[in-house]
Amino acid sequence: MRVLGIDPGLTRCGLGVVDGSIGRPLTLVDVGVVRTSAHLGVPERLVTIEQGIDARLDEYQPDAVAIERIFARSDVSTIMGTAQAAGIAMVCAARRGLPVALHTPSEVKAAVSGNGRADKAQVGAMVTRILRLDAMPKPADAADALALAITHIWRGGTQARIDAALAAARPPRSRIPGGVR
Repeated sequence: MRVLGIDPGLTRCGLGVVDGSIGRPLTLVDVGVVRTSAHLGVPERLVTIEQGIDARLDEYQPDAVAIERIFARSDVSTIMGTAQAAGIAMVCAARRGLPVALHTPSEVKAAVSGNGRADKAQVGAMVTRILRLDAMPKPADAADALALAITHIWRGGTQARIDAALAAARPPRSRIPGGVR
């Protein structure tokens, strides 16, 4: 399975592509950051992020996209930019019919480090170890994107199979005339 992990952000949007499967060594395919200038308007910044994500999707053809789930922080302006970048990432994946998974920061930290409260340095160190890299990916947004891809390979694939099995086991819904279910 090939996964594009995206750590959304308006100033720095981390992108990391990882190949692998559960029980086998994972492999780094690509890692980087799309940067935008605070001097540009938000629409222009979002276009830049979209272009960067589209380029990775076109070049690496992932099987799934894993995006960090947005959580509330005290700075509303940060939340808005992060949410806008995450929305762009979802649109890029949806246009291609790719499955999108949202993983919380604590879920990602727990998956890669065993500690849901790990700091950035611990996550970066574990990503370096898991992918057998010579150096920690910089900046932290890049390492976080790889951690998202790793988490999805280890956890997301299993969840997708469970969801598919549950959906297949459900009896079909009948439609009532008039569009009401």
